[in-house]
Amino acid sequence: MLVQGIRGGERLSEEQFLARLKAIYQIIRQSKTLEVALETVGEGLLDILGVRLFTVYQCVENGKELLAIYRGGDAEYNSSSEIRVHFSATSVAGYVALSQRSILINDVNDTSELVDIHPRLQFDRRFSDERGWPIKPMIAVPIKDEVMLGVLQLINFEGDPSFDSSDLKRAAFVSQMLARQFRESLQSNGGPFDQLVKQGSLSSRDLADAQANASLRGASVSSVLMDNYSLSAEAIGKSLAHHYRVPFMAYDPALILPLRLLENISKGYLRKNLWLPVAGDKNEAVILIDDPSNHQRIMEIQGVLNARNYVFRVGLPEHIHLFLRDDSPPESSTSFEDLFSVLASQSKAAQPERLDDEDHGSETSGMIQLVNRVIAEADRLGASDIHIEPSREGAPGSVRIRVDGLCRQLLVIPEEHCAAAIARVKVISRLNIAERRLPQDGKCKLKLADRHIEMRVATLPTVHGESVVMRLLTPGSPMQLETLSLSVANQREIMTIATQPHGLFLVVGPTGSGKTTTLHAVLSKLNTPERKIWTAEDPVEITQDGLQQVQVQSKINFTFAMAMRAFLRADPDVILIGEMRDKETANIGIEASLTGHLVLSTLHTNSAPETITRLLDLGLDPINFSDALLGVLAQRLMRTLCANCKQAYEPGESERLRLLEWYGEEDFVNHGLETRQWTLCKAVGCSECGGTGYKGRMAIHEMLVCGSRLRGLIYRRASLDELRHQAAQDGMRTMRQDGIEKILSGHSDYSQLIQVVGVAID
Repeated sequence: MLVQGIRGGERLSEEQFLARLKAIYQIIRQSKTLEVALETVGEGLLDILGVRLFTVYQCVENGKELLAIYRGGDAEYNSSSEIRVHFSATSVAGYVALSQRSILINDVNDTSELVDIHPRLQFDRRFSDERGWPIKPMIAVPIKDEVMLGVLQLINFEGDPSFDSSDLKRAAFVSQMLARQFRESLQSNGGPFDQLVKQGSLSSRDLADAQANASLRGASVSSVLMDNYSLSAEAIGKSLAHHYRVPFMAYDPALILPLRLLENISKGYLRKNLWLPVAGDKNEAVILIDDPSNHQRIMEIQGVLNARNYVFRVGLPEHIHLFLRDDSPPESSTSFEDLFSVLASQSKAAQPERLDDEDHGSETSGMIQLVNRVIAEADRLGASDIHIEPSREGAPGSVRIRVDGLCRQLLVIPEEHCAAAIARVKVISRLNIAERRLPQDGKCKLKLADRHIEMRVATLPTVHGESVVMRLLTPGSPMQLETLSLSVANQREIMTIATQPHGLFLVVGPTGSGKTTTLHAVLSKLNTPERKIWTAEDPVEITQDGLQQVQVQSKINFTFAMAMRAFLRADPDVILIGEMRDKETANIGIEASLTGHLVLSTLHTNSAPETITRLLDLGLDPINFSDALLGVLAQRLMRTLCANCKQAYEPGESERLRLLEWYGEEDFVNHGLETRQWTLCKAVGCSECGGTGYKGRMAIHEMLVCGSRLRGLIYRRASLDELRHQAAQDGMRTMRQDGIEKILSGHSDYSQLIQVVGVAID
């Protein structure tokens, strides 16, 4: 018989609740299984929580549903048929399992309240109506540690007191207790690769080295384990499956991907976010993902696919890339030569004779195909920019693309088609095609094959005619901090700064050095329901659920400074300001950091110490600035050697001495770097890297942490040399030193370091 009224009489105080919960936990720990323990302590949990009913769900290893392993509050409820709930936004427990977020519902019968949480959220009343239970308020919290383990659901009836934030807090305490017991029952308290250590496949030291190596290279841990420790994908997959409680799925070349689910989703987006649908339909989608515990990506998947139910599989990043490999040409099999032949046959494609004539040639089908093919080819090759450039009269124009920071020629365009190609770009960017005398800026979005491409376009008049530059934007989810090739020490310092309640953290470097990527990786660590985060960016390239992101628009005088002032009235915890371009923005940022907010921003400076002098030169108050500043991360992007063709060699004495001199012999010894038996790598060139010997880029960093001595130097406006010397004493490694460490690890070479940081002139 269901107990009438609220259990336990008067509400327990916080001290009483914790004391009784501790006693319950001792009983649970002494029990053989969690199910037996819950049978013993179920009544006690009902009493201290003050609820009518509660359910403990555990994630099933099939990767698609929850199983109710205990139901307390009523004998009929606990003995009724088995309850299984799909990972789905259509049920309360299923939604919490997907989002990994706690929810408090005042009335589960209020459809509008459920829709406010998620548009598809529903409450199935059939079970409660059969028993005449007037269910009304409900709490559901995830049972999780590093991964999702289950859901705790609490229920009260109409007429009982509603739940409040303190009830939610107490439910979270119980879920943490259950999570510890779940994990102990699984005999796994480590990370995704813990089982490999337990099985003796590698040592704890080997795993730590592999994780550090992966972080330094910007690679996955699984690739390092396979390359350096000869572990099979199947062995790694079993460890992942054991940790995440989700079945492992290996690459299957015979698998046909579900085209209906992949419709309108770019493969570039899926590659970057490391997930893809591998089977199913809109009713039940099977998702392969490298980290099933990443709730932000799980909710993003739900928003992208909008399927009813989800089934998860864990896979290696390398296997996900194999599934997404596309050996077909990006736009069509038509060659550029064939397109030029088509253009030659289309009379309207001819270049206009007079500069003030309206350009109709840009809209011919051949020109549309040509421009689309150029954009698709540049995207396939991983370009960041496309340059269409006219030449002197009588000479052909050219198309160049920037890949890994360097320009290379993609195509030579006959003179008669160059102006028409530029006009076509202006048309799709909604620019004035008749205006060729002034610079213009615009944006456009294209759908080419299965890929959506967004571009920022700039035209400039030259002596030979208009030139256009297209920046390929790649909107998507943030990268993880662990994949940004940060050294272990730098990553630790950044995480320490990120946990501060207030202060100013700056990431500096030239345009295109990855500053925004780094800041969004930091924000992804801070992005929790407890923090309100505002960002002002130009443009917004990376989006995250949970962030309030604002696009500044200088044309309407909506500047960074104006956005900052607005943010301060919008109850922020963390503020990201795209760039501190002027004194006003910098002053407001410092004011915000001194009034209880964590402020992140960027600046165009060459080094971390130089950032301090630059801001002081803007006229900032050195007292406020020294109090606000937490740290500065300077970074550059350095090309990495192609993993397919790089060649190891023993450096000569002159090269050893040169690197040693650049690093600093004393620092070399102090940092524990080995000076004997060096093995470096050099570029060779192959088909995979286009014969360049380089493929991809990695960041080199310089992390300055603002300690008490450095604050004193800022306060008295010390010189740049004094600031640099003190930062080095405080443990800062320069970008040059960080680059040399990456050279010694075989990721790049001396020539690339010179291109990034310049020749030493100390």
